[in-house]
Amino acid sequence: MSRLHNQLAIVTGASRGIGAAIAEALAQEGARVVRVARTVTQRAGGVASEVICDLTEPDQVATLATSVTTDFGVPDLVVSNAGGFLLKRLEDTTAEDLESQLAINLRASFLVAKAFLPAMRRAGRGTFISIGSVADHRGFPENVAYAASKYGLRGLHETLLEEFRGSGVRLTLVSPGPTDTSMWDPFDPDRRQGFIPRAGMLRPSDVADAVLFVASRPAHVHIDWLRLGPTGKAATDKHG
Repeated sequence: MSRLHNQLAIVTGASRGIGAAIAEALAQEGARVVRVARTVTQRAGGVASEVICDLTEPDQVATLATSVTTDFGVPDLVVSNAGGFLLKRLEDTTAEDLESQLAINLRASFLVAKAFLPAMRRAGRGTFISIGSVADHRGFPENVAYAASKYGLRGLHETLLEEFRGSGVRLTLVSPGPTDTSMWDPFDPDRRQGFIPRAGMLRPSDVADAVLFVASRPAHVHIDWLRLGPTGKAATDKHG
């Protein structure tokens, strides 16, 4: 039997990149996947539903949770993956840049947690995985707004970890290093000194494998934090 047979999984930011890879990996292991994104793509195999939702808007996230629980029940797994990326030094970062990063990387995760975790607590089960970044534990140049949002996400995760301890709900922060997705397109790391070339970065499937590992652990096993990154010079260069 597949590792996630008939489990209900919600994946946010699932239309591309890491989110799409996670949704595909979970579906291949038997999960019924609800893919959530601001745009809908052609439904893939194993996908129970696709929902358009702006995760920074409280009303839309509340409607999402009501729709999912009414149509499918309380999720067994929620992967809070939707996020944004920005490279700017302090002098070039506007207040609007900071607000935008906080909205998608922190506010959205807070709203998703608030929408789904209480029902998971009442059910006494489930796994809630937040996708962070290596920049949620270490600062890098040009990450002033991005890292602030990801550090905030780590604070949210660590607080929820304590609030839900003993409830039967497991919370995990997965913190990948630089991953080759379209988020890098505007920044061209191959031509920026000190950055890891895209060919040396993680692939979205690597992060999906890590999520699948966490999600498929036996109920008595809890992984509170999992960090992964490329080998070699990735340990000392700038990250996103």
